[in-house]
Amino acid sequence: MKLKNKGTNETEIHFKNGNVFFFSYDTPVAACIDSRYYKTNEYHSRTTTRHTNRFLDGHVHVEVPQFFFDEELDSHMIRPTEEMT
Repeated sequence: MKLKNKGTNETEIHFKNGNVFFFSYDTPVAACIDSRYYKTNEYHSRTTTRHTNRFLDGHVHVEVPQFFFDEELDSHMIRPTEEMT
């Protein structure tokens, strides 16, 4: 996993499997998962909209509820096994 600062208050997390999650400020608002683009259907601010559109760069995308990103990020995180805890 790599964290990339893309600009002021713009951050991407790149996973080894090629998936990318885009954050505006501290909120995940878009992603490219298995080569499909997603963006939140929740309005945050003009600046976040501008950040998100820059990430999407004209790609066709699906609008999804904000919780989609939390669930997807959870599924990408490595969790310790019961033996490790």
